[in-house]
Amino acid sequence: MELVIISVIIGVVATVAIDIWAVILSRGFNLPTTNWGMVGRWFGHLVKGKFIHKPISNSVKINHEITIGWVLHYAIGIVYGYTYMHIIQESPGVTSALIFGLVTVLVPWFILQPGLGLGCIARLAPKPNVIRIINLSMHSIFGLGLYAGWVIYSQLL
Repeated sequence: MELVIISVIIGVVATVAIDIWAVILSRGFNLPTTNWGMVGRWFGHLVKGKFIHKPISNSVKINHEITIGWVLHYAIGIVYGYTYMHIIQESPGVTSALIFGLVTVLVPWFILQPGLGLGCIARLAPKPNVIRIINLSMHSIFGLGLYAGWVIYSQLL
């Protein structure tokens, strides 16, 4: 049960960290960030058997797609938190958390982005290198957020 509680705390903290970073990138630097409504739309179509869209914005809207996208976003953060804690089976360190965060970038690069119509590693995006750098920054922040979540959890003990 403790692993579940730790996973929820570190997963939520890490996800909030990338949401804050997304606001900074979007408002401070006018850079594109994830549209969770489109992720919800993709998932809504995925459960109906359609994986790849060209692009997702042209696909039929799904009821509650924004809510679905945001719930998925946080659920995935918690699952990643659980996976990380399960793998290391000890107190997290900054290095292991950062490495884990960077490894998680493989999921959007090879599953989500192709599904949204962006191709692997965002190769079909208008500015693929910008998207790649943003992805790497987001997942680095996520890893650091996992560690920050662990520090918060350990202070609550």
